[in-house]
Amino acid sequence: MKQIQIEVDSRIIKAIPKLEKFWYSNNRFNVMYGGRGGGKSWVVADILIFAALQKKTFILCTREIQNTIKESVLKLLSDRIDAHGLHGLFEIKRDEVVCMNGSRFIFKGLRHNVDEIKSMEGVDICWIEEAHSVSRASLDTLIPTIRKEGSIFFITFNPREKDAPIYTDFVLDPRPGSLVEKVNWNDNPYFPKVLLAEKEYCKKFNYEKYLHIWEGNPQSISDSCIFNGKFESANFPMHAGPGIEYMYGADWGFAKDPSVLVRCYEYNGDLYIDKEAYGVGVEIEELPAFFATVPAAKTNKIIADSARPETISFMNNHGYVMRPASKGPDSVREGIEFIRSFKRVYIHEECKNTLYEFMNYSYKTDKMTGEVLPIPLDKDNHCIDALRYALEGYRKYGNIKARWI
Repeated sequence: MKQIQIEVDSRIIKAIPKLEKFWYSNNRFNVMYGGRGGGKSWVVADILIFAALQKKTFILCTREIQNTIKESVLKLLSDRIDAHGLHGLFEIKRDEVVCMNGSRFIFKGLRHNVDEIKSMEGVDICWIEEAHSVSRASLDTLIPTIRKEGSIFFITFNPREKDAPIYTDFVLDPRPGSLVEKVNWNDNPYFPKVLLAEKEYCKKFNYEKYLHIWEGNPQSISDSCIFNGKFESANFPMHAGPGIEYMYGADWGFAKDPSVLVRCYEYNGDLYIDKEAYGVGVEIEELPAFFATVPAAKTNKIIADSARPETISFMNNHGYVMRPASKGPDSVREGIEFIRSFKRVYIHEECKNTLYEFMNYSYKTDKMTGEVLPIPLDKDNHCIDALRYALEGYRKYGNIKARWI
């Protein structure tokens, strides 16, 4: 059997600095996840190619469904072999890649080849590509199947749902023996310039989609999301002028719920949310100083949740000017509709909690049919409740001053 001695150029190892550690990893599970353009698959392909050159290695490349070889990473491996000028050392066959020293890459779908994979012996490295779609049954079958002493996994994926097995097992609560790294477009020095315009377009016109595709966040937006398509995050400048009037709204924390103050204003038909204070476990004595972190909160009027009149009184005695919100049987629906009536809602990138709620505040869905019901879930809505209160006078009277007459 032919011995091959090829040193890996350090420039290849350092190509994506955030992933350099995977070249030297002794971990059982080596997990790279994130958004598009991070170079995850490119790096794993390189690692496996050079591992195959060092000694005879049996490598299984798999994914949940692979109906044809075109759906595998064979083409990617072939391209990387050519990129490194190593085509003379590998034979690219119809359904496998073979190195001159006896190393082999084979390609299998998990769902339709369970029995075949369970009977495999001697796999040194298993690469699970597009692992976001791997089912619990497939994962639970595959991992104990790869049992050769010293065998390892490389796992690459772009997150989808938060409860996907691969995400829960290796991101939310990583299994022992895991090296896990999130890598996105901005971690890749070779990120194609042609994709920059596409990324920026997505960020501007569908921010929630941008976070999923480009920043590698799990999907949280669905048809049930109340503000789907109405908002975006931006580092916008503070607009100034006689027509700009700040509106403030407060929601009080109960037990584990946060106390919240948000500031917003209307400009050219758009709603801007530029400041927030958000804290869990804030004692009533701490609220005056906590709310003062929002600029000019003491010199402007604040509409607050009416459920805590004693807290409103306490704040007024400490230099604030607060009034209770006028709640009613339809106030939540009306408040939501009013927020949606703005052309666009811009959330400053510093208001991370407000942004999270806009992404996750949802209607109930029928458990049997999946139908979206016109009933907002009472969760992920503390900043949004504060925003509804802030807009109360503007919604009812067309200006923010009338509420205080």
